Amino acid sequence: MKVLLLGGCADMAVPMLRFLGDDPAVESVLISDLNAERASALAAQLGGKFTSAGCDANDPARVESLMSGHDVAVCYIGPFYFFERKLAACAIRAGIPYVSIADDFDAYLDVMKLDGEASAAGVKILTGFGNSPGLTQILARKGYNEVPNPFRISVNWCGGSDEAVGPSNLTHVFHIFNGAAPQWIEGRRVMLKAGGGRKLVEFPAPVGKCPVYHTGHAESVTLPENLAGLREVTVHGGTSPAYIVTLIKMMSALGLFRSHSRRVSMASFFHRIEGWFASAGQDKSVGRVEVYGADGGAEVCRCFTYVGHIADITSAPAYLAAKWLCEGRFDAKPGGVYAPERILDAPDEFIEDLKKLGVQIAELPVA
Repeated sequence: MKVLLLGGCADMAVPMLRFLGDDPAVESVLISDLNAERASALAAQLGGKFTSAGCDANDPARVESLMSGHDVAVCYIGPFYFFERKLAACAIRAGIPYVSIADDFDAYLDVMKLDGEASAAGVKILTGFGNSPGLTQILARKGYNEVPNPFRISVNWCGGSDEAVGPSNLTHVFHIFNGAAPQWIEGRRVMLKAGGGRKLVEFPAPVGKCPVYHTGHAESVTLPENLAGLREVTVHGGTSPAYIVTLIKMMSALGLFRSHSRRVSMASFFHRIEGWFASAGQDKSVGRVEVYGADGGAEVCRCFTYVGHIADITSAPAYLAAKWLCEGRFDAKPGGVYAPERILDAPDEFIEDLKKLGVQIAELPVA
């Protein structure tokens, strides 16, 4: 198993390096990054199967040349609304499968335009295998399979302020709390104000009860597209402590996130001072997925939660997806662009493997 890691110096990629290093089936890992010097130092530190290369994601010829000879490419290069389609297209032309942690709804809509091209090339593009989206869709698929007549899914996530995140992650956050966010209401897609729709959700410790808001993650687009019969799919996200979202919404109202270049500039600034917003004990990120069905005249529900360091719970699904691809576990599926719930028809074994990697997943009783 020869792996190309795109954006391998990212904060979110740290656990992936550990997973790949510990896996005896992995023969080699090429860490590619815009920061070639840092990639080289990281590969030298890890030793053994790791090598490095500089790579500008805006140079498709360079990306494709690096992809050549690898069994799979795993992508951490964000913001994904800017890069996902470009890099997936490189993988299709290079003829190798691709896995990403892409999280923006518009990144998904954009990369799905390559579905026919990927199918014709026999290349699988697995998009959104992080935590939200990613874990959320996998758990949604489990609930959808288990409740009778599923009709509604509620996806909720919350990030802890002590988590280490890079500039591209901050750019993503500024993007999803700006403008409008898609939600699936009464069987159709509607665009609602990002940062609106406030509600309180009970998450696992250390977050507990926290307000969350409409956000532009991909689940409200992918789930109704891939799981028939759903009348409602909503995505709410937030931060702990909650005042950080209030600050983000104020900056959005001032027009500071109006364009990609503005978001990048603001992310660069806040990355330098993000330690100011740390709050003791908020070093985990969490999710809660509720799937509702109808049994006769009664409503039934499956409720799942997960918790972990954001890089761990983001990397674990991407690592497993890449591993399963290389093991031939998805060979029955044709080439194409896949969200998690589309390629994992029966996700139980995948969930058990996630738990073995340290992801804390629980099903809660519903009164």
